[in-house]
Amino acid sequence: MKFLRFGEKGAEKPGFVHNGEIKDLSAHVSELSGHNLDPDSLAQVARLDLDALPTVQDAPRLGPCVSGTGKFICIGLNYSDHAAEAGMQVPPEPIIFMKATSAISGPNDPIELPRGSTTTDWEAELGVVIGRHAKYVSEEDALDHVAGYCIVNDVSERTYQTQRSGQWTKGKSADTFGPVGPWLVTPDELGDPHALSIRLQVNGIIRQEGSSSTMVYRIPFLISYLSQFMSLHPGDIIATGTPPGVGMGMKPPAYLQDGDIVHIEIEGLGTQTQRVKAADS
Repeated sequence: MKFLRFGEKGAEKPGFVHNGEIKDLSAHVSELSGHNLDPDSLAQVARLDLDALPTVQDAPRLGPCVSGTGKFICIGLNYSDHAAEAGMQVPPEPIIFMKATSAISGPNDPIELPRGSTTTDWEAELGVVIGRHAKYVSEEDALDHVAGYCIVNDVSERTYQTQRSGQWTKGKSADTFGPVGPWLVTPDELGDPHALSIRLQVNGIIRQEGSSSTMVYRIPFLISYLSQFMSLHPGDIIATGTPPGVGMGMKPPAYLQDGDIVHIEIEGLGTQTQRVKAADS
């Protein structure tokens, strides 16, 4: 199934896509968070009379496809061709950094440039949403802990990330730097998450085009690996890395400007479209 959250910011309701329409799920599910993300709980929704559920009219705003996210975990340099364009070697173990959960925004909400930013970049990524508590899990059991998959744009301010000392987090965590959605797609609907085409355009020009098949550290390994260092809880998001084509890797580098339009599509996971806006004065 394709789950989503719709409505104004802070007042989103849970729903899902059925026969091309958005169905309101709020009479049966309070939120797409916590125990409701357990794979068994999500499977129960499929047994409802889906046609009888209310249809959402018009075209509502879509919020992040999951709520209650406690950790927004990112994996750096997880595509060999992206590492090459960055002039860096594939790491011997996954690079882990955190993105502030306050960065999470809807898939089509604007990207707001931080004050003084001149090097804000794009990164189309496959996101994994945890649905069941995971601690010291094996690779063999790792996918049993997945609620579903989604698109993530790991928006990055490169000067803050690489030249302001310390960890990458400060370049990754500005408000609106984490568009998530539009859908949370369950594993049974998506199929193989390591065989998805990924494309990002800026102002209609293709900047990133790749496949999750070139991921270095794959999803079962990443979940198992992360669970050795920290518990993973329902609603946690893992952004699994980006293919080549980021602005920092272009010659000369190119970055987002006020008015730019970013469009992302990942096979089976829908699309995101964000307008870039200048920082509020």
